[in-house]
Amino acid sequence: MSHAEVDLRLDEAGAEATLRRSSAELEPLVIEVELRLQALAEALREREAAAIEQQAQALHQAMATALQRFIHAAHHGVVPDPLRLRLSRAGAQLARHREALSRATSALDRAIDVLMPGATLDGQVYTASGMATPRQVLGGLNA
Repeated sequence: MSHAEVDLRLDEAGAEATLRRSSAELEPLVIEVELRLQALAEALREREAAAIEQQAQALHQAMATALQRFIHAAHHGVVPDPLRLRLSRAGAQLARHREALSRATSALDRAIDVLMPGATLDGQVYTASGMATPRQVLGGLNA
């Protein structure tokens, strides 16, 4: 075996060791993000405002820590592709949760607008007999 082949094998062994070390450091972070996503999904299903807030904060912290460590690992070594893919999937799932929450908030805002129309110039929304002033309907009358 030549000297170049020995150097190549040592380089490969070193790269494998770096990859294993990186996996061992990053795997728990990805697991934490995945667990926090599951907990947030459960809180959203249960419609528990306090639990949603708590899980969202925990997920934010877990994701920030994971991203920071992934960036560090990318600059100083190797990020294993399977872990990179799992974190990417977690980010996509987070985006789906965010979109669903945004849609729900918009629907709630529309429902509130229907139930509580804007105040009139004198600050009244409703009077004893109903709306402060009747709404004008283009081309027709309000019943």
